[in-house]
Amino acid sequence: MFWVLFLLLAWAGLLFACTRLLKAAGELADPPAGTAARRRHDELNLYEAAYLAGGPERVAELTLLSMQRQRRLLLAHTGWATVVDPVGRDPHECSVLGAFGPDGQEPVTSVRAVAARDPAVRALAERLGEAGLALRDGAQQEISAGIRAVRQATLLVLGMAVAALCVPDPGTTTGMILCWFALPLILALGCLAIARVEGHAQSGWASPDGRRLLVQLGRERGVRGSLTAVALRGLRAVADPELRAALAYGRRGRIPRQRGH
Repeated sequence: MFWVLFLLLAWAGLLFACTRLLKAAGELADPPAGTAARRRHDELNLYEAAYLAGGPERVAELTLLSMQRQRRLLLAHTGWATVVDPVGRDPHECSVLGAFGPDGQEPVTSVRAVAARDPAVRALAERLGEAGLALRDGAQQEISAGIRAVRQATLLVLGMAVAALCVPDPGTTTGMILCWFALPLILALGCLAIARVEGHAQSGWASPDGRRLLVQLGRERGVRGSLTAVALRGLRAVADPELRAALAYGRRGRIPRQRGH
């Protein structure tokens, strides 16, 4: 019965990993204390939706697109942006305009990067975090670490099963050993499957409450080509291919070919 020691080691490693993953998931699902008192309304503005769905860069892209549609900013398919109206109407527009040099022209990739790091985006993230709609810092990393731990535990279970089969035991059959090790293996694979399904539902920025509001906003106003659709789904929701190409510069390492339009 020496193989039982291998089984116990497999269970110990797996239970530790699953506990770590469940703890991280539980902390992710629980809103911070006082959230209900701080959140006075049950809807999102476009900047909030963009951050929860795609993070700081999505906020910058939404701002660029909004200003372009108002003809206050020109975006060329070559990847350059030109200022038409130098007056910002909110902190996010000011952050975009502040990324331009004195000649009023800059590559879209540079403007996006500067605007995404602006204090206005950090303040937006803090407000959403206090309201329980955005993930706290490090929450997604803890989930990823928990998933990695379960994967490692799965390999441990398989390794212990092989080791158990290599230990001769006249009173135990190979089928019995495999059946006993199948139990922790099923648990490990089940945890990984659930984590994968839940992972597809997460934006990486929104808490469960935040995702609920994103779904609600998408049902109400998520028409393709609208600013709401871009906030929720990113550049793939931009209907104009040239405009989409302009905003996509820098995503695949492409450099604008020429300055101007």
